[in-house]
Amino acid sequence: METKDVLLGLRTKRGLTQEELAQEVYVTRQAVSRWENGETIPNIEALKQLSKFFDVSINTLLGSKRQLVCQCCGMPLDDSTISKDPNGDFNEEYCKWCYKDGEFTYTSKEQLIDYCVEHMASENWPAEQVRAHMEAVVPNLRHWKDKD
Repeated sequence: METKDVLLGLRTKRGLTQEELAQEVYVTRQAVSRWENGETIPNIEALKQLSKFFDVSINTLLGSKRQLVCQCCGMPLDDSTISKDPNGDFNEEYCKWCYKDGEFTYTSKEQLIDYCVEHMASENWPAEQVRAHMEAVVPNLRHWKDKD
């Protein structure tokens, strides 16, 4: 989906006019019209305002052009699982379970992996397979690479 379609859908779902949306994000009605016609896309400041107003990630506003993955645990991210910074902005780097209220939940790779093994193992995915998977994935994620 393109940005123009995402914005039009979010605005109409809220029952807003272009003028009302423009007032909410501090732009002109003409700017909203150009976005929805696909003539332009919002600049980064407008994207931040739209993200807060609609409570969706910038990635979603841009049509989910890239698949986001938590850089702590490797979980695929969407708007319902993306963490937020203390100021309420989406943090598209981490899931809401690994990063909460400006703090990381896990202090070590081992702690994270042990938690995942305990909660992800099942009859179809035995604990030893979960552990092997997590031990292969986690060290390659940005959060843990930065710590090493």
